[in-house]
Amino acid sequence: MLSALYIENLAIIERVEMSFEAGFNVLTGETGAGKSIIIDALGAVLGERTSRDLVRTGCSEALVTATFTELSAPVLAELREQGFETDEDGSLLITRRIGADGKTTCRIGGRPASVSVLREIGRRLVNIHGQHENQTLLSVDRHRGYLDALGRLQPFCDAYAETYHRYCDIRRELKKLDMDEDAKARRMDLLKFQIDELEAADLKVGEEDSLKKRRDVFRGSEKITAALRRAQSAYMGDDDHDGVSALLTNVTEGLQAAAGLMDDLQPLYERVQSLCYELDACGDELRDAAENLTFDEAERDAVEDRLAHLRRVLSKYGGTEEAALSMLADFRTELDGIVTSDARIVQLNSELAAAQDVMVAAAEKLTAARRRAAEQFAARVQEELQFLDMPRVTLAVSIEPTALTVNGADKVEFLISSNPGEPPRSIAKIASGGELSRVMLAMKSVMADTDEIDTLIFDEIDTGISGHAAQRVGIKLRSAAVSNTRSRQILCVTHLAQIASQADSHLLIRKEVVNERTFTRVDGLDRDGRERELARIVSGSVTDASLTAAREMLNLRQK
Repeated sequence: MLSALYIENLAIIERVEMSFEAGFNVLTGETGAGKSIIIDALGAVLGERTSRDLVRTGCSEALVTATFTELSAPVLAELREQGFETDEDGSLLITRRIGADGKTTCRIGGRPASVSVLREIGRRLVNIHGQHENQTLLSVDRHRGYLDALGRLQPFCDAYAETYHRYCDIRRELKKLDMDEDAKARRMDLLKFQIDELEAADLKVGEEDSLKKRRDVFRGSEKITAALRRAQSAYMGDDDHDGVSALLTNVTEGLQAAAGLMDDLQPLYERVQSLCYELDACGDELRDAAENLTFDEAERDAVEDRLAHLRRVLSKYGGTEEAALSMLADFRTELDGIVTSDARIVQLNSELAAAQDVMVAAAEKLTAARRRAAEQFAARVQEELQFLDMPRVTLAVSIEPTALTVNGADKVEFLISSNPGEPPRSIAKIASGGELSRVMLAMKSVMADTDEIDTLIFDEIDTGISGHAAQRVGIKLRSAAVSNTRSRQILCVTHLAQIASQADSHLLIRKEVVNERTFTRVDGLDRDGRERELARIVSGSVTDASLTAAREMLNLRQK
């Protein structure tokens, strides 16, 4: 759950630190005090999109940190998968900095993270339900997802999707093979030509590099000949100069004579003598190289012609021998497939028919599961709506057949009837804002046990409701925090005293102006503070009558 939130230099908030408790938490305050900014800040630290315009005027960056404790198993698993760890006490600190220049940085558990990773982890930590989410009820395309989530139908959806993709794969392969005879003949002619050209080229990996090196030898033949002549002259000498061989012989003879008179020179003589032997061997190889050096003009022309041919072929087929040989294999495979395509088409048509039967069967199972889930869903939502002061509203789930898609063969739509005797009609056409809020809350309550997220945030869910209905919404939010199967944390931004009075913890958001600058403060309220805030909400000012009403609300809540 969310245990602490720290905000610095965000919009009108200079510095605010908040603590949250388990159970039902409410945030109240006058319009413009900064309640929505706090929700925006929490969305930012969870990886949602943000803007540099949120940075407080005159500041270089905004900072938001959130601390989470008592992490669920799915959150811990996601952290491990993404390579992050909790602190030693099991808590998780998330930080996001938003620069005035538009740059943003994120850290999870002290380690840098991308916004996309932060968003993925954030979705498992908190579910923010704002006024805009009510509008998703107006989108019929979203209704199927709600029903599948409530009915825990993902296994049926996955089983069907697998058959659907198998059917589509076979159909795509058939489409590739299903060409007219003229197109097939043209394609076969082209493939045969390409195969013949590549086979005639007799490509070998590395041949081009080898030929280039041989060509470089031919192109440098004059330089090679001249260099060998210089080397041979230096070794053998000429009429005017002694060569290296003769000079080294003189050295050897001198050392031999000296070593005969001085024993200490014997090792040096032997080393030089060894060099003479090695140099003689080198001289023999140098002479052989010079005598055998020939440059065949015919071979040179053949190398140039082969390289030119390789360049022409490789320029058409991938640029390298490896790529061209790979294309040759592909051409052969495709040609073989076309040659045998008639038999393959017959086989694929048989497989397609079988795949269609399996797909239809899976779609029928999915439809049946959705119909069972729809009955349970409608009945349970109806119970919740009665509690939320909508006893005359009837919810129905329409499931109509459609063409097979990746999501099945069903069009799912939520219908409501606001008055007895009226047939259910599209919720998108007749539901008011207050009805949408309560229908969404009823659905959230029904789906509570299927939702693995521990912290739910409701931003002004009280739109369009008041009085007794508001009290029921407050009671429902408090009870949703502690269901029969689990406990969770609920945060709610509200303008209604009936909802705020049901909270386990109450935070007051207020705005102050100091030295012509606006600041937001957040204070946790005790019993006396709650009475005064509820009194303000009830009448706009704190009076004896409004305090009495506030005190009665809190007393009724405790009962």
